[in-house]
Amino acid sequence: MSRPPIRLMVVIGSVRPGRLGLAVALWVHESVAKFGGFDVDFVDLAELDLPFMNEPKHPKHREYRHKHTIAWGERVDAADAFLFVAPEYNHSYSPALKNALDYLHHEWQGKPVGLVSYGDLAGGTRGVTALRPVLSALAMVGTESNVEIPYVARQIDDGFFEPTDRQADKLTLMLDELGRLSPALRSVRGATLLTA
Repeated sequence: MSRPPIRLMVVIGSVRPGRLGLAVALWVHESVAKFGGFDVDFVDLAELDLPFMNEPKHPKHREYRHKHTIAWGERVDAADAFLFVAPEYNHSYSPALKNALDYLHHEWQGKPVGLVSYGDLAGGTRGVTALRPVLSALAMVGTESNVEIPYVARQIDDGFFEPTDRQADKLTLMLDELGRLSPALRSVRGATLLTA
């Protein structure tokens, strides 16, 4: 008996006009479709257009007042795993991604997350380093394999991202890891709910 597809949310972590992350995210989306086994929810934070965090109560209470928070919470709650396509801004990550993460708490917990980072020389690595403590605080489980893309603009031609063999291989490893982690962590979350 085959297991149901894993609900993977792919998030474009930049909202900047002229961003390069859209081309990278489209490559990720196409690669996920070829890999198989995932039902993808493709989230463009520019289209989601969350206002700056404006909930009066801490997200831990799950007492959301605004429709945009309720809708975002339901969407994140439905996901089994996440893949963030994240730029590096000033040795950190984008404020749009931080805002999207900060809106919620329980909906992220106990779920795996993979990172595709991009930038100049460091390939977004410093942004990933800054992001990891936030993911840890939300009790998310990071993959061992991640993709770093240095000098990303050099790999984009007419809006299309052309990965190196190493980047494509790293993405495949990450998807394999997300595919293994998701069912295991889902069963742990289920057991926790039963004993709570």
